[in-house]
Amino acid sequence: MDVRSSYVAQLYQQARPATQPGAREAGQGSAGEAFGRVAQDFAETLKRGEQTAKAAMTGDADPYALVQALAQTELAVETAVTVRDKVVEAYQEILRMPV
Repeated sequence: MDVRSSYVAQLYQQARPATQPGAREAGQGSAGEAFGRVAQDFAETLKRGEQTAKAAMTGDADPYALVQALAQTELAVETAVTVRDKVVEAYQEILRMPV
């Protein structure tokens, strides 16, 4: 097995628990704080992807790292768009409710 492949597998294993649904812990904070953390994570993911892309253009980054960063960035953007669409859909549904 290639060393780079095992590194990617390790990163996948580390990121995997973040996608698992979990029970909300006591004292975790409000929904606003949770949304703030999600927005911060989204911004950090985009920033890491951009830094990796810049490094790849100068020849300082590994092609595997570039592919992984692009995949993570794509997933983050698709998730953000899906959440935005659901929020807009819910808002429109609220507007349709009789008063």
